[in-house]
Amino acid sequence: MTRRSKQSETANRLGVRAEAGEWCWIGEIPQPPANILQAAGNPRTRPARRPPLALAGTVLGAPFLPLLGLLMLLARVVEAVERFLDTKEEKERHRARKEDEKRRDAAVERGGLDNVFDGDWNGAAGQFLLRWYGHSTHHERLLFAGPDGIVFAAPPRRVGLGRDKRAQVVARLSPEEAALEDPFGGEFETRIMLIRFRDGSWLRVDTEEARSELHMYALRNPS
Repeated sequence: MTRRSKQSETANRLGVRAEAGEWCWIGEIPQPPANILQAAGNPRTRPARRPPLALAGTVLGAPFLPLLGLLMLLARVVEAVERFLDTKEEKERHRARKEDEKRRDAAVERGGLDNVFDGDWNGAAGQFLLRWYGHSTHHERLLFAGPDGIVFAAPPRRVGLGRDKRAQVVARLSPEEAALEDPFGGEFETRIMLIRFRDGSWLRVDTEEARSELHMYALRNPS
């Protein structure tokens, strides 16, 4: 079963009317001021630790890390040789991609999008962020978008495997509360999406796939 068919199956199981869906995550939540944290009931601001099975997999895989590092080094060498042998047109395309990446990075910095949210803990985005890991201790969210707004699904607790099968609806945002936004208007192929709340505050999520279904949905349905 493909990833998209899994997401569609999950949406049907949960009764979510979804036009687009994608697994995503947020960056590290900065430490809120003490008074903000206390007023919110001292919520957790970090995901749960990796489950024992996942940790065991990491330990078992540790002996292969040097081999993996060597393979990655060889891949970079091969890429450099191929780049040297590129035609003039291929080198121009590569140079254009690099320029796009520089312009994208500059746009991220200008907009403050290297942060997880706009910085206002009293805004709708900041208040929603405070409840993020209270909804679920899993480190990812399956975000659905459709006529009913934005729906977040996730396993109630962090898991290493079976995230789709264990996903439950953990939060909802109606169209009157927030909308999805591609902050670059489709100019750049990125994983960055914004959840733009009606008070103007925003929360950044990163999708697994660059220019995902969610990006396409946001471009079709501008807020």
